[in-house]
Amino acid sequence: MPGATAAGTGGELLVIGANHRTSPLDWRDRFTLIEAELADELDRLRVRGFREAVLIATCDRIELVSTVEAEPLCQRFAEHLAERLGESIERVSAALYRHRGAAALRHLFAVASSLDSLMIGEPQVMGQLRAAHRVASEVGLVSAPLEAAFQAAYGVARRIRRETAIGQRPVSMAAAAVELAREVHGDLDRSSALLIGVGEMGELMAEHFRRAGIRQLLVSGPGAASELLARRLGATHVPVAALADGLAEADIVIASVGSGRRVLAATLMEAALRRRRRRPVFVIDAAIPPDVEPAVNDLDGAFLYTLDDLERSAMAGRAGREAAAAAAQSILDAELASFERRQAERSAVPAVTALRAHFEAMRAALLRDEPGLDAEAATRLLVNRLLHAPSESLRGLAAAEGDAAAAEALLRRIFRLVSEEGDQTS
Repeated sequence: MPGATAAGTGGELLVIGANHRTSPLDWRDRFTLIEAELADELDRLRVRGFREAVLIATCDRIELVSTVEAEPLCQRFAEHLAERLGESIERVSAALYRHRGAAALRHLFAVASSLDSLMIGEPQVMGQLRAAHRVASEVGLVSAPLEAAFQAAYGVARRIRRETAIGQRPVSMAAAAVELAREVHGDLDRSSALLIGVGEMGELMAEHFRRAGIRQLLVSGPGAASELLARRLGATHVPVAALADGLAEADIVIASVGSGRRVLAATLMEAALRRRRRRPVFVIDAAIPPDVEPAVNDLDGAFLYTLDDLERSAMAGRAGREAAAAAAQSILDAELASFERRQAERSAVPAVTALRAHFEAMRAALLRDEPGLDAEAATRLLVNRLLHAPSESLRGLAAAEGDAAAAEALLRRIFRLVSEEGDQTS
């Protein structure tokens, strides 16, 4: 619906942002830094003149949701983001997408339902959206229309989770690793993970475990690169000389060196398991060539998964979610239409209230000006007075060659009048 004020009064809903499809990979770490200081970021936006805004920042997207006029806001946000990312305004503007009205609401519904994610169905996005909404509310940047839009988005997401299988199977190797780790350890909020090496796949998996809520993340590896990675992930660095201690502490081990040498030997893992009193360890070999000796999987308490194992699990998840995604889109479409209908009905309330007050004022004036009339005379006079102004307006439209036919059709529809052909207008 072009031009729909999907967020209600206060202007069109507006979404401006960049995500995994439009932004370079090297921006993602900076998105995560913004996510870590949302309140401060909103203060910076307020200084730039933003009066209502929710800022959604995750490792694969940054979006501003507002309900004000589009073009000045888009430009100011692009300038702000360019400054924060240390990029040119031209490069940032090229990466930004802009959705308005019904398209913006559809996008918000899709984000909340994890249909717009890098991994369709990922469970973390709802928590990230709620956190962004909460921070913006706490600093007074959420208007009533924004609140209505977000509450509707949460309702859509809950319905899609309840009625489809969109969130039941992981669709990426990293998400598959998290789900398999939960099968071994249950809730991960009491678990610690150790990343060995600085390989890209290992870092991706460590980030997923961090977002899944693990208690502690450790990073070990030679040279300064592992220390930098630990700082970037908000992790504790473990020197290579203390690797045995890190292994004894870790419930989850991610090996991601890829040097061609088996850095995690069965003997080293066996020693760690003895120190852990055989408490189980979930081991991921995320390296090519492999880092972990296959014999680790034979140890009592060790559960070894390779990239091939994780890919098989992820492929099974993808097949299921592709079918669920179609059902989820149908639910989203229905909920979008329902929300817009409710908002349109609410927008008519002031006019109906004013019409009722106008009729009541004319009734009171008639009783005051014409006391003593019997019921038939009073009602006839009231009807004439009520119809005088609409009749004059309709004749004026016809005389001016305006759209009198459309006005007449609207009157017939509003008052459910019988048409000239004798049909009852619905």
